[in-house]
Amino acid sequence: MTTTADVELQRESAESAELAEYRQRAREWLAANAPKRGARPTDGDAAADEEAGLLQAEAPQEGRGGGPEVDRAKAFQAQLFDAGFAGITWPKEYGGQGLTNDHQRVFNEEAAGYLLPTGVFTIGLGMCAPTLLEFGTDEQKERHVAKMLRGDEIWSQLFSEPGAGSDVASLQTRAVRDGDEWILNGQKVWTSGAHYSDFGAIIARTDPDQPKHRGITMFIIDMKATGVTVKPLRQITGGANFNEVFFDDVHIPGDAVIGTPNEGWRAAIAMLMNERVAIGAGGGGGGGRGGGFGSLSRLAGARGLISDPVIRQSLVDIYIRERILGFIGMRIRAAAKAGMAPGPEGSIAKLSGALLSRRSSDLGMQLAGPAAQAWVADERAGSRWAFASLSAPAGAIAGGTNEVQRNIIGERVLGLPKDPQVDRDIPFRDLKVGTQREPV
Repeated sequence: MTTTADVELQRESAESAELAEYRQRAREWLAANAPKRGARPTDGDAAADEEAGLLQAEAPQEGRGGGPEVDRAKAFQAQLFDAGFAGITWPKEYGGQGLTNDHQRVFNEEAAGYLLPTGVFTIGLGMCAPTLLEFGTDEQKERHVAKMLRGDEIWSQLFSEPGAGSDVASLQTRAVRDGDEWILNGQKVWTSGAHYSDFGAIIARTDPDQPKHRGITMFIIDMKATGVTVKPLRQITGGANFNEVFFDDVHIPGDAVIGTPNEGWRAAIAMLMNERVAIGAGGGGGGGRGGGFGSLSRLAGARGLISDPVIRQSLVDIYIRERILGFIGMRIRAAAKAGMAPGPEGSIAKLSGALLSRRSSDLGMQLAGPAAQAWVADERAGSRWAFASLSAPAGAIAGGTNEVQRNIIGERVLGLPKDPQVDRDIPFRDLKVGTQREPV
């Protein structure tokens, strides 16, 4: 019988000497600097607690400016950068390594067994930085990208509003030009990590006389600027990692525009595509807090259920879906390396990840039984499966709902007709959308 170890040995023997050396270097660095998955939680063991689901989105629950978890993430990201394992395929001129997708694949394979406290950088490195690389000025890229890679800057994305969720183009936050500056007023909501972010990418209405998909501009905003107020939103899991953000006469420098004024929808679409890629290709709930195949199979073994044919079928289903999602991620990263803009495959990955997260958490609850419903206060890992179950539905909303992803797949992959858009050519000020009930 061919074992997993045999397959890995055959794969490694087929690699070039350069990749083999790179794999060994990554293996040694990870062993020396990162905690293994499945570590038994001990007092003060934040990495093990994270796998148990006790840390809420790898970020402090309250307050501005971060906390111990964010400080730990920044320190680790700096180590990752200094060791040459951050931005593996990114351009060298902006702090990347300029290596191939094979190098990224090798590192990902070696890192799969470790807990890397890098979640606070997902939005910045997965969404904002790629958009900045595509639409930003040379000065903006030189100013920010390397610092984002090293963890010196944490970024957030400010798109959703109380009256503009899935219909992002109905946004009403306004930016008015004032000499060499722009004055920003409005509100955003569901902004992940705003309370510990240094900068953000925000879209605002800059010309209400144009239709709603035009007259929008994307800006870089200093999240600590005067007039920016961040308020946490308490979640069902007990965490407070989403926020509502208010802007009251916030001054934005003229050189903070990403792309072209009034044409920010192009940059916004690119960022939304990057978001779906980051969520989907990044795992979308297969590992982490939801508990992937490895965690679930260990739990089944501990519960004496590993021989149950129904449980085994469910575990195999999780494994297959994880593998497929991994292959989609490889395809997406290969396309990005070839210079291709993210396409509808990001929606496929994002939808697949959301569905996988729900299946994984449901199976975890089934395996854990009563222990997932109630646990003693000093049982540090007791909340793991309850947390996974409570947080899984968010995956069907964040980054665009499952319904939005299915529409995109239907239109752009299957060639189905688009929904009617009767307001496409009407000036935004004449629309009664979202919370806008009177013409502006």
